Amino acid sequence: MPLRVLFVLVPVLLIVVAVVWWLWLRPRQPDPAMVDAAYATSLPAPDRPLRVFHLGHSLVGRDMPAMLAQLAAPEHQYESQLGWGTSLKQHWEPGETINGFDAENDHPRYRDAKEAVSSGEYDAVILTEMVELKDAIKYHDSAKYLSKWADLARASSPTTQVYLYESWHRLDDAVGWLARLDTDLEKLWENKVLLPDLAGSADRAIHVIPAGQVMARFVRAVEDRGGVKGIKGREDLFARESDGTLDPIHVNDLGAYLVALTHYAVLYHQSPIGLPHDLLRADGTPADAPSAEAALLMQETVWDVVRGYPKTGVAQ
Repeated sequence: MPLRVLFVLVPVLLIVVAVVWWLWLRPRQPDPAMVDAAYATSLPAPDRPLRVFHLGHSLVGRDMPAMLAQLAAPEHQYESQLGWGTSLKQHWEPGETINGFDAENDHPRYRDAKEAVSSGEYDAVILTEMVELKDAIKYHDSAKYLSKWADLARASSPTTQVYLYESWHRLDDAVGWLARLDTDLEKLWENKVLLPDLAGSADRAIHVIPAGQVMARFVRAVEDRGGVKGIKGREDLFARESDGTLDPIHVNDLGAYLVALTHYAVLYHQSPIGLPHDLLRADGTPADAPSAEAALLMQETVWDVVRGYPKTGVAQ
């Protein structure tokens, strides 16, 4: 074939492939009526302690699930598989590297993720995606792998509920931390990660644990008041290095407590108001506790957000 013909045909073929992908193969948004129907009815509230599997990275961590277990009944059980900045794709594909695997899973609560999710032994499987979320969507096929994990849970047990844990981005994000939380829930977490799954599984909707929304609501309430006892603003929810430098992405004990409250309210369909705030870390050492004033504001904020967002599955 003459070279000049190839120069003409190759761009045409690329255009054809792009059009085919756009029309038939790309992840599709379900019809809005389908979305409304999928989340119109709340989930049944559990009538017993749950067994939960957490899949994710350091924004799950060890301490938050341990705090959740203390907030729930003593019979609450959990296991996890974690990494450092790990995507759902990296957890799924055998050839992918999970950075920090040995360090993050060196504890009694570790269980191999595929073995766990395919066991059918869990009441809830909680999945989260890596951040930067835009990169996860672009390079790690977030919607595809969320559905893969959800389908594995669905095939293993008809009663397992699957949740997507909405996290947050860096405090020093160029767009603005609160601005990202305000826009990313619908634009990225829902439209790009969560909702494409409904195209094939409208009867088994994945529900959401809106930790990022809770953090935004709580931070606004605190900063509007000029602070509450022990917390002046958003930075007080985040960890610090040994030299005092702020860690702009990983939460401290106060942040972990707020996220654990959010998990509790969604999973158990119960108000967290009045729950204890003096808890232990996963290693058994006392966690830094919020003041009674801060804890109450956290608990009230969680319950308001969870009940106001239908995709949690909690009755509005």
